[in-house]
Amino acid sequence: MDKFIRLFLLIILGGIAITVWDGFFILPEGQQAVITQFGKPVGKPVNQAGLKFKTPFIQMVQYFDKRILVWDGDPNQIPTNDKTFIYMDNTARWRIVDPLRFLQAVGTEARAKSLLNDIIAGTVRDLVNKHDLIEIIRSSDWSEDYMVVSMARGQDMIAPPKVGRDKISHMVLEAASKVTPQYGIELLDVMFTRVNYIETVRLRVYDRMVSERKRIAAEKRSTGEGRKAQILGRVDRELQEITSTAQREAIEIRGKADAEAVRVYGQTYSEFPEFYAFQKSLESYRAVIGKNASVVLTTESDLFRYLNSQKVQR
Repeated sequence: MDKFIRLFLLIILGGIAITVWDGFFILPEGQQAVITQFGKPVGKPVNQAGLKFKTPFIQMVQYFDKRILVWDGDPNQIPTNDKTFIYMDNTARWRIVDPLRFLQAVGTEARAKSLLNDIIAGTVRDLVNKHDLIEIIRSSDWSEDYMVVSMARGQDMIAPPKVGRDKISHMVLEAASKVTPQYGIELLDVMFTRVNYIETVRLRVYDRMVSERKRIAAEKRSTGEGRKAQILGRVDRELQEITSTAQREAIEIRGKADAEAVRVYGQTYSEFPEFYAFQKSLESYRAVIGKNASVVLTTESDLFRYLNSQKVQR
């Protein structure tokens, strides 16, 4: 009898322990929960972390993430307003702000990502269809001042976009954010992570890029040749100026030297006319009578005037 009572008490205590254990649950930090009873939500969502109570056995707890979540969409082929087909790869950040409505309308995070894929991808397609390619690939912060600075750096720039990629992504966010609250979802931002061309368009773009770079290279070479001609012209001009100046100075120096030589010759001739005449005669001998030269002259010739004037000493 005592054993039966002890067994009965143990069963009762075990049942109480299991009931107490199932009646309490711990809500972790960064999580939120909805309590359901027979599949239907009861009470308000639980948002504060800690030890919580529910009715044992008949109530269940559905946990949902309270942190910011990331959605990455699949690349989609979309035509732009100027009939250019591109692949758009998008990403978004979102969070569950109303877990009760999220549970009723969506249920799971996997279902929510599929729902966001439909909402965001459709909105992106609509807005990309309404804008040209330049608006999709260019940033919105291309101001006139930025264009002037870029041109000053020698970069070839085209006209800035009227809207730009950043504003279009914000327009996508505004449009999609009007739909997501009914699912208990808050959409925080939408970004274009990659914009790529389809194969046929990519080849045309590459050809255009090559031709553009060739044009820029030809322009740079032409500018370089012009600069080269300008430098060479300046060098030739400076060389001619230096040469002409040197020639003028050389002529002036030779003129001064010749004048000085004439002055010295004149002074010497006036002081020693006989010696000067004798010196000139000797120079004439050297010029007239060369090596292996034979000259037939009379003794009365002026060439031998100084030789005849000398008496032979015996």
